[in-house]
Amino acid sequence: LRAIAQRAYERQELFHRRMQERGVKPADIQSLDDVARLPFMVKTDLRDSYPFGLFASPMQDVVRVHASSGTTGKPIVVAYTREDVQVWTSVIVRTLAACGLHQGDIIHNAYGYGLFTGGLGLHYGAEALGASVIPISGGNTDRQIMVMKDFGVTAICCTPSYFIHIMERAGELGVDIRKLPLRAGIFGAEPWTEGMRQHIEANSGIKAYDIYGLSEIIGPGVASECRCQKGLHIFEDHFLPEIIDPETQKNLPDGAEGELVLTTLSKYAMPMIRYRTRDITCFYPEACPCGRTGRRIRRIGRRSDDMF
Repeated sequence: LRAIAQRAYERQELFHRRMQERGVKPADIQSLDDVARLPFMVKTDLRDSYPFGLFASPMQDVVRVHASSGTTGKPIVVAYTREDVQVWTSVIVRTLAACGLHQGDIIHNAYGYGLFTGGLGLHYGAEALGASVIPISGGNTDRQIMVMKDFGVTAICCTPSYFIHIMERAGELGVDIRKLPLRAGIFGAEPWTEGMRQHIEANSGIKAYDIYGLSEIIGPGVASECRCQKGLHIFEDHFLPEIIDPETQKNLPDGAEGELVLTTLSKYAMPMIRYRTRDITCFYPEACPCGRTGRRIRRIGRRSDDMF
């Protein structure tokens, strides 16, 4: 934490200025609890610094750039060094393994490829897992169903609402999803309910897993459900989580509902210190039956700002 704060202090003008306003230096960070002394970052900081204002690495060290769609103005731009891509790959490997996937699986990746982080994020991790990856991206649902059937797909990565559309279209085409080898869905990029999970599982015969991430932090791979489906494990060696009261901005104890705040501990190109996600959740205080020790958050159901 101290090292990443030092990097941001030296290389991000915005963070440096806010630290000076608070009278705090990176050396003042003596424990993880001292994260509360650091300033918050919010989405408008990324828009205001468009395109490269928050980069902490020179462009020659940046091997990948992603961006949001920019439908509300300037897009949010995020960057990755080679080491950042390796971290991203490793947390997706954990994500897929937590959902019971392994070498030998045939993974149908219907997240969008391009500036959106979903497609390439899942792709690199699935390849590193040793699975066979079908980089089909989004759209053309009839073709997606044909490929799932003909290629013997065992897992699908997409938004839950798109998979429901696939289920409905498959029924219209006379394809029984239940008879396919498909056994797992890795669903994220939008909020969804327990009712949607039950609908998907009951009508497709697969296990539907929730994953969580933000482009501003790394993309998919911040947190994932395991096969117990009892909350999402945050990969705390890379992402330091806090739950705060969105009004008072004070830290809340385990079990209390509040806004999730994340600090990247291993991102070089663009460190994000105390990023306010606006997502409302809580920590589960008890251990997970799966044996993983990373803290779990409740499924994201709503946000503290203006839209889902």
